[in-house]
Amino acid sequence: QVQLVESGGGLVQPGGSLTLSCAASGTILRIYNMGWYRQAPGKQRELVAAIARGGSTNYADSVKGRFTISRDNAKNTVFLQMNSLKSEDTAEYYCNAQFIGKEYWGQGTQVTVSS
Repeated sequence: QVQLVESGGGLVQPGGSLTLSCAASGTILRIYNMGWYRQAPGKQRELVAAIARGGSTNYADSVKGRFTISRDNAKNTVFLQMNSLKSEDTAEYYCNAQFIGKEYWGQGTQVTVSS
């Protein structure tokens, strides 16, 4: 059993910054990939950023240059630093952790970008 708990969401003005955190707990063996997805009302869930255990990263084109994903393997935690936020970034953000043949999801944390 693995549980993912997200934190750091909230309301921020356009151009502002937020940092999301996701800590995994439970039966942790080896997390290969961790990532952040987001889903806005009426839209499909989309990948925002992902990071492999070794540190390689992938970003959605819409967030490249603005968001940075990182992880602390010792603490089984992944972060998403979000800068220069836009209204289009408003969504529910979900943490994801991938193991061999299995993945887990967090409960989601709301990010709202509005003036």
